[in-house]
Amino acid sequence: MKPILVIKFGTAAITTEKGELNEDVIRDIARQVSVLHRQYHIVMVSSGAVAAGKSYLSKYSRTLSERKAAAAIGNPLLITKYAHEFAPYGIAIAQSLCERHHFSNRGQFLQLKKTYEKLWDNNIIPIANENDVVSNLELKFSDNDELATLIAVGFKASVLLFSTSVPGVLDKDKQVVPLLDTSDKNSLLLANKEKSASGLGGMTSKLTFARLANQMGIKAVIFGIKTPDGILKAVKGETGTVCMPQPCTIPARNRWLASGSIAKGRVKIDAGACKALQDRHSLLAVGVKAITGDFEAGEVFEILDEKGEAVAVAKARISSQKLGESLKTVGVEVAHANDIVLL
Repeated sequence: MKPILVIKFGTAAITTEKGELNEDVIRDIARQVSVLHRQYHIVMVSSGAVAAGKSYLSKYSRTLSERKAAAAIGNPLLITKYAHEFAPYGIAIAQSLCERHHFSNRGQFLQLKKTYEKLWDNNIIPIANENDVVSNLELKFSDNDELATLIAVGFKASVLLFSTSVPGVLDKDKQVVPLLDTSDKNSLLLANKEKSASGLGGMTSKLTFARLANQMGIKAVIFGIKTPDGILKAVKGETGTVCMPQPCTIPARNRWLASGSIAKGRVKIDAGACKALQDRHSLLAVGVKAITGDFEAGEVFEILDEKGEAVAVAKARISSQKLGESLKTVGVEVAHANDIVLL
């Protein structure tokens, strides 16, 4: 089976300064991706639907309902443009509109995986985007950087590419940082806090999700779409900022647990319990200091250390209510070691 490559194209990367789809950029994307298509199973994650559709709305002002309406108009326009540009290379494309629950529900995610595999078997490239038309505000992706990362982690991609309107992650002197170790949290300080006028994300988003991908053993590259042959060079690590993967032996189910699941609550634990988790022991009720939110047995919750920093996610053996009643009880297992993923 071919290795898997996930490429994310942001709104700013594929639109003009006027906010319209940039046909020259999309044409060049098709050219480069068609070359990589011979070597990889590819998933493209493309923003741009809102930008493509907003001009059809009078007095567009970026409200939630207007964004949904613009996405409804723009989705077919965007996918038609991609289909047109890929056709000369004999490559068909498919649209995949995703919602957050498709990843938080393990069964639905596996159905998505089977669909993509069938598309690849038939030489078709899926193009994913968030289903903005119906996505619930509380259960939506933070942006398409997150969607691309969840696909990359869930499918165990070899490489995750983030295309941007800038040439990569820039240092204080505005020079591209060619190699970044995201295991150092200080790497996130390199991010420019600004977002593009057309998109939802920014460099902070890209670095945050590149770090998650790296933790799951996936190489991530943040590169500029304006770089000649940028996609082809980025795959080889020859342009942009390469974020290096860390060794990862986490099973597929637990990779999903760490990245795709939605945490229903938070549990703060003491230093002793934190040390036990690091030593790969289960979480017991006696080590819990505080509980936030409500969760049932089988649902996912986040584990915080005494400083309030997230150290793990886990699948609960008991409900938050029962946990609250058992805080001083010895031997009550909150989450088994096999259902805990350290972050």
